[in-house]
Amino acid sequence: MSKELKLKKQTVSEWMKSGDPWVWLNAGAVAICVIMVIGLLLLIAVRGLGHFWPADIVEARYEMPGTPAYNLVAERVETAEVSAAQLREAGIQVEDHHDMMSRTLMKTGNRDVYGSDFRWVIDEYLTDLRRPEMLFAAERYEWGNLYGYLLAVKEDGKVVAETSDKEPTASALATWEAFQQRIDRALAIHDDIYEIEKHEIGSINYALERIRLKQRGYELRNELTPAHLADLNAERAQYDAEYKQLQQRLIELYKEINRDTFVVEAMDGSVHEMQVAKIVRAYRPNSMGVFAKLGHYGSKVVEFLTAEPREANTEGGVFPAIFGTIMMVLLMTILVTPFGVVAAVYLREYASQGWFTRIIRIAVNNLAGVPSIVYGVFGLGFFVYFLGSGIDQAFFPEALPSPTFGTGGLMWASITLALLTVPVVIVATEEGLARIPRNVREGSLALGATKAETLWRVVLPMASPAIMTGVILAVARAAGEVAPLMLVGVVKLAPSLPLDGNYPFLHLDQKFMHLGFHIYDVGFQSPNVEAARPLVYATALLLVIVIALLNLAAVTIRNHLREKYKSLEM
Repeated sequence: MSKELKLKKQTVSEWMKSGDPWVWLNAGAVAICVIMVIGLLLLIAVRGLGHFWPADIVEARYEMPGTPAYNLVAERVETAEVSAAQLREAGIQVEDHHDMMSRTLMKTGNRDVYGSDFRWVIDEYLTDLRRPEMLFAAERYEWGNLYGYLLAVKEDGKVVAETSDKEPTASALATWEAFQQRIDRALAIHDDIYEIEKHEIGSINYALERIRLKQRGYELRNELTPAHLADLNAERAQYDAEYKQLQQRLIELYKEINRDTFVVEAMDGSVHEMQVAKIVRAYRPNSMGVFAKLGHYGSKVVEFLTAEPREANTEGGVFPAIFGTIMMVLLMTILVTPFGVVAAVYLREYASQGWFTRIIRIAVNNLAGVPSIVYGVFGLGFFVYFLGSGIDQAFFPEALPSPTFGTGGLMWASITLALLTVPVVIVATEEGLARIPRNVREGSLALGATKAETLWRVVLPMASPAIMTGVILAVARAAGEVAPLMLVGVVKLAPSLPLDGNYPFLHLDQKFMHLGFHIYDVGFQSPNVEAARPLVYATALLLVIVIALLNLAAVTIRNHLREKYKSLEM
């Protein structure tokens, strides 16, 4: 037995020395990490993408002991088990034989009527559950969703269609059709109003502001002559005339859009008359088939990706945040790549490899570990308050005391993140330069090329895959940063995109929206937590997708460069 035991110990010892256990341990750790990441992404996807599906609306009788019974019309959101003791502590009367009870979060909507649009109900006290086909949900520009029965449609106060039926009869369907036609009409007028207010009047206001600044500049330089003033007044008068025409057009459009109203019966039996212009879309989910729901789902996803937010960012889309995130990352990449490459080339190719260079490398590596909020404070103090204020004093004195670059904006945010990620690019580029064989450099020099030509035409192209690796890591880190952006340029809701049709087209001084900050704002600053929660998951998934697409583009470029210069490495 002792010989067999010794043999087993020897076998185990040899197996441990072979390194196989550590290989299996690492493989297991990687597998666990991959499973956890996939599980997290699936959770985010299910919670986020499920928000856009048109859930059925239930109508039921809710009668809890000790409270008056009432009619409930709502969407089911989620169900959870809760202990009876916890319910008793909350003042809810529960029978003694219960230990655990199921409760459901119901979205009742109609926040302007009830004061809140979510409530918890205990499933045991729900009776007479049904799903009437004529129950409808309406998404609004304000006050969240509306649930109820459509009773009438009015035009200039006169009834054009009405019904008292709560079943899909001919009169009920005709009233619903009239309602849908007027919603489509109101949406078309709303688009015209948006175009005039956001773009046409916005362009006029921008031009008038430029005229004001131009006149102020003449005054500061003591160059304002009667001829200059006459020219400026002539331009101003022309824009004022255009503005008055647009203003008159807006009055007519608002009169047209406010023409139609509708009458709805809420779950408590109260009747309300509302403007059709307040409705984004209306639908009857209980009567929709699978394909109709898929169409609705697709339109909601498209709206989420292309529309502007509304309802304190808890409804609508996130397109300004997508645009701001991508614009900031691209600007950051344009800034960080040349600076990081130049620094790496100097450290590897030109600087003497002594103690001073080693100190610089240690400092670069330490910069990569500095908390991002520190970069935000530095960007606020140095870039915004120091450089920005200096730029305003030197180039934009006519705009003072209103800051131009002396406040947070797209440029300062991009530079701050470039400073945050430049150590990553330096380290990756240095590693790439170190892997290039010395005989490649010597061969180029032997053929008569200068050191600069060798560096530009041979060394850097061969190191380009490593440079792209550094850029990939920089993009992955910068795209998800939030803390520094809160100090140097990001806002909850930007009035316009930093890229538009007004000269100089790209407005680097403007504040912008960002997906990461949007997640923080919706998740932790929203007054309506339950309504905001699904959008947090959806926006988080979108941020992951945006970062993955940016990285995929960079990886594609890197692989192309690697294949292109593989023969030179051999």
